[in-house]
Amino acid sequence: MEQPRRTTTSAPAATRGLWRFFLYSAIGLFMFFVPVTIGEKNTIPLDHLVTLAATLLGGAVKYVALALIAAGTVYPFATGRWRESGTKRVFAFLNIAGLAAGVALVFGVGPAWLFEPDLGPFLFEKLVIPVGLIVPIGAVFLALLVGYGLMEFVGVILQPVMRPLWRTPGRSAIDAVASFVGSYSLGLLITNRVYQSGRYTARDAAIIATGFSTVSVTFMLIVAKTLELMHLWLPYFFLTFAVTFAVTAITVRIPPLSRIPDETFEGVEAKPERKVTGSRLAAAWSEARGVLAQAPSLGRNVWSNFKDGVLMAMAILPSILSVGLLGLVLARYTPVFDWLGYVFFPITWALQLPDPMLAAKASAVGIAEMFLPATVVAGHPSELLRLVIGVVCVSAIIFFSALVPCILATRIPIKLWQLVVVWAQRVALTLIIATPLAYLIVGRS
Repeated sequence: MEQPRRTTTSAPAATRGLWRFFLYSAIGLFMFFVPVTIGEKNTIPLDHLVTLAATLLGGAVKYVALALIAAGTVYPFATGRWRESGTKRVFAFLNIAGLAAGVALVFGVGPAWLFEPDLGPFLFEKLVIPVGLIVPIGAVFLALLVGYGLMEFVGVILQPVMRPLWRTPGRSAIDAVASFVGSYSLGLLITNRVYQSGRYTARDAAIIATGFSTVSVTFMLIVAKTLELMHLWLPYFFLTFAVTFAVTAITVRIPPLSRIPDETFEGVEAKPERKVTGSRLAAAWSEARGVLAQAPSLGRNVWSNFKDGVLMAMAILPSILSVGLLGLVLARYTPVFDWLGYVFFPITWALQLPDPMLAAKASAVGIAEMFLPATVVAGHPSELLRLVIGVVCVSAIIFFSALVPCILATRIPIKLWQLVVVWAQRVALTLIIATPLAYLIVGRS
């Protein structure tokens, strides 16, 4: 008699909870993926919310950013995480330099070169403040997107595509779209959280971080405008999208990514996607309901994600200022990237790109900041060259002004030298794949 009684009481409880899957997932999808026009700005609601937060904070927003930088500088020393590896030690002390640069920029004191518009102000206003707001605010809605079964539902549906092409679970499709539509920092926040929960392995997380976490569509618009490619916006967008994921499909099959251990986060039980033998839709729904049954309350989930977002913002912002500033200074005042350009010159020459040495330098300078290649070839008479470099800006993915510090701030076990190697692989492959396709597009336009 007791067994039926347990069944009777548990079923209604499970049924009552199903609305969370539909409502919370719908809100999360709307905030991250549905562009809305407010005023003259057409972007996702999350971006509008960040803009509103910046407007409400007004002049105080720079002090909020500085407070996050200060907290992020102290945190590795307070927790002892700076001792975990040589790289973390270096970045912990670089954070001190980032804090010094932040204080100088906020209070208007320091050397004149720091205040050049495309150095300190560019990093602080275009990267530090937006990332400092979007990561914690985005984390709140991230709780709705990944905490109530949607990721598992999408994962089961897309298993036949994601695993054969990119060797990642189906649920990683959420990461890929979040990066393109929202922000690489949000994509990494998803990746890091899912990896630590046991739903990604170290290799999965490394592939996603270096292969999907590219800049958003909104930033691609800035690149297209700078390169005078807006009349080719749709061809440029779809070319960039296709090339980025084609390059990822190759890099996952070669070292160093192919040799990263296929193991879960230390001390966490693996939660692999199950293999589907019957109805895929039914299996997806079953998987989602299983997660939903164990999901925490909305308040607890939002608070947990918000704390993670604040911690990630603290970890990212000092590095953006220190490492990013160093990269921009090297690009502007030294021939380092001219020398690095020789690595890609044989490729740009063999592909018969116009001005191959300039194309090679533009490709190389992207490791400092993804926007720099566009500035190098902006105004060049060759539309073909501008189109190819516009694709390189996005498809290379890895750059020191922001993404590298973001990745190193996570628990994903990928080393600095591995990031540099993957960057070089991505640039070379992007040039090789994008150039012939760009010839076709420019020839038709």
